[in-house]
Amino acid sequence: MTVKSLLPLIAATIVCGGSVLVEARQPKPPAAVVKPKVSQPVQPQWKLYTPPDGRFSILMPGSPNRNTQSQKTYMGEINLEIFVAQPPKQQVAYIVAYNDFPYSYGQMADPQAVLNNARDMALKTTKSNLISQRNIRSSNNHPGKEIEYINSGGKITISRMYVAEGRLYQVMAITTKKQQKTLAKTITGYLNSFHVVLKK
Repeated sequence: MTVKSLLPLIAATIVCGGSVLVEARQPKPPAAVVKPKVSQPVQPQWKLYTPPDGRFSILMPGSPNRNTQSQKTYMGEINLEIFVAQPPKQQVAYIVAYNDFPYSYGQMADPQAVLNNARDMALKTTKSNLISQRNIRSSNNHPGKEIEYINSGGKITISRMYVAEGRLYQVMAITTKKQQKTLAKTITGYLNSFHVVLKK
């Protein structure tokens, strides 16, 4: 399965989520306290993002950072593509990741088994507790699963996973309980904006 290929992804999401929280905890300079409360935090410029291979599209707050990691599995070497966007002054990270399966495995694998395995691996690796889960479908009817989970540090992840054309997509938002309440609509809009673009 994709167990090993998911490890770096989960590690990356922890790092990304953590770095946001570290920045947020830094004491503000005295000058910032004196400023009137009228000044609002800078709102990110949301725009449609399509990766170089054109196989998905999603609304992202600015241009995401791209990272490629290679993992050896019993199926052979699998490349994991990770796209991360973090708006300034917000305790949230928006992440899209995918990995392709070798052709023979992609043809044989049961999508639900792949999704269940990805869910179990995410919970195990991040030492998180599952809050909720439901089966979903992509806009063009590919099987998927939405899970929400919380780790011991109180970080909440909402993840939608899809299996499409031999590829596992994971679309995630990682935030804190406090930020989740204020960003709930934004996160839902972000997750809803994801579309699998079919091969031509």
